[in-house]
Amino acid sequence: MEQLRAKKGFICDMDGVIYHGSRLLPGVPQFVDWLYQEKKEFLFLTNSSRYTPRELQQKLARMGLDVDSSHFYTSALATADFLKKQSPGCGAYVIGEHGLQNALYDAGIVINEVDPEYVVVGEADSYNYDNIVQAVRFVNSGAKLIGTNTDITGPTENGIVPACRALIAPIEVATGKSAYFIGKPNPLMMRTGLRLLGVHSEETAIIGDRMDTDIIAGIETGLDPILVLSGVTSLADIGNFPYRPRLILDSVGDIPG
Repeated sequence: MEQLRAKKGFICDMDGVIYHGSRLLPGVPQFVDWLYQEKKEFLFLTNSSRYTPRELQQKLARMGLDVDSSHFYTSALATADFLKKQSPGCGAYVIGEHGLQNALYDAGIVINEVDPEYVVVGEADSYNYDNIVQAVRFVNSGAKLIGTNTDITGPTENGIVPACRALIAPIEVATGKSAYFIGKPNPLMMRTGLRLLGVHSEETAIIGDRMDTDIIAGIETGLDPILVLSGVTSLADIGNFPYRPRLILDSVGDIPG
């Protein structure tokens, strides 16, 4: 634990680590206070593409946490950056919320529902059969299939709900085409997160609730991988994976001591 507390930088997941839906998790205010008091560099790196950094800032503010929007980076921003570099000004058919829509717009990506170069899928409240039919048609016509993240499920205050990979699965099955996923554990997102943090990987910890995204991303990127049991992973689940976190904590509230 002292090795963890000595780290200069902290990359933290949000869903299942900081909150469940609109409910702040126990110990989080103390952890955020500790980050500021100890002058740590920190970044909330979320696979959710639903919200913009400003919206995430306001969401935490409603829960009583004052965190500047510069401390947030999302899979929506990573996806927009990827498309901008791959094909500047390209067109995309998008299944997702305004966090993804805004990120793509800001990157100069045009929403195209006629002949898009890409089909981009993130979390979506309005996901329906017509979305699947359109996406399948475009992918079969040559559009490239992109997923904002590999999360199959996500935690909410009302329990587990389907996430991006579950929503994109019918399109993959119907077309026979595999999506390319941008969010954690993709090194594209991790390298950007470290650059925004401004701290070397050896001096940084990643804290998350998912073995298949947060922990493997930390291991593969050279970060100190810390699992918290406040989200989707239980102690019994850990044995299902061929790798392990360095520390397992009940929540981030354990870190300040």
